[in-house]
Amino acid sequence: MTQSTMSKRGSPSLAGGLVTFGGAMLVLAGVLDILRGVMAIARDHIFVSTPNYVFKFNVEGWGWIHLALGVLAILVGASLFKGRLWARVLGVVIAGLLLISSFLALPYYPLWSIILIALYAFIIWALCVYRPEPHVGNR
Repeated sequence: MTQSTMSKRGSPSLAGGLVTFGGAMLVLAGVLDILRGVMAIARDHIFVSTPNYVFKFNVEGWGWIHLALGVLAILVGASLFKGRLWARVLGVVIAGLLLISSFLALPYYPLWSIILIALYAFIIWALCVYRPEPHVGNR
């Protein structure tokens, strides 16, 4: 670990590169989900309706779900910049819930849902592969 990532007490002050990237992407994904939720709540005409789809839900209801998950994603994504383990775990959980909600919203906004599913899968990967370096002591 470099001196620039160490605080005065010798503990890490910033998250590693993948966790920082995952946090930034989770904040961005949260903003996008909030916008998606607002569009659905406002009953925007951008959403399509697929007949006879197994997972058929009210678009306005999905809007509220996306709005709430987007706010949570922003809060957790911002906390990932501190490099805390609980934030990484919660980030994986939130990204997983967002991935599932995007899958269930496929009939309403198919192309965007597929893009978000890939983004959430990448966030989960980035948060899971990070391994902090062991602290050797003060140098």
